[in-house]
Amino acid sequence: MALCVVSLRDRGCWPHDVLDENAATVSEGGGRMRGMVDLAIQCFNLDTTDPARIASFWQEALGWRRTHATVNEVVLEPAAGSAQDGVAPDLLFLRVPEGKTVKNRWHLDLRPEDQAIEVARLEALGAMRVGVGQRDDVDWVVMADPDGNEFCVLRAFSAEERREIAQEAAAHAAGPS
Repeated sequence: MALCVVSLRDRGCWPHDVLDENAATVSEGGGRMRGMVDLAIQCFNLDTTDPARIASFWQEALGWRRTHATVNEVVLEPAAGSAQDGVAPDLLFLRVPEGKTVKNRWHLDLRPEDQAIEVARLEALGAMRVGVGQRDDVDWVVMADPDGNEFCVLRAFSAEERREIAQEAAAHAAGPS
């Protein structure tokens, strides 16, 4: 299961958008990208009363590796050498004394190859389907991990969408034209 892919072009920060040295930019291959700053998300933190238990769920759900663990915190990172390694933020599970009481303000959107298969697999790992006010006609499934943290399993990309993503990635890799 992969995290949601976002097009750089849709965000207005494609590599051919060159700015001067004083603009909010980030270096990439010697060039600069508009709308970016020299700041990256290192990790996504999840509070829990049992970091090892919830990290185990997410480790199985995502196929990630455990890179740090103490009684009070556990870190998961993408599989070494995977397309997400060094790109996706780590997941940091932190021990807190209180349990979850309200709907998440942030949540993960997961993009599977096959939504029905992944929803069933996640349910077998301990996730459950939940209602958070979504309409009946949406094409994603809202679920909660064993701690009650909501996340969404999106529909799979269509063949046309996968081709478009591949073309954008190839154009990005080739650099400005």
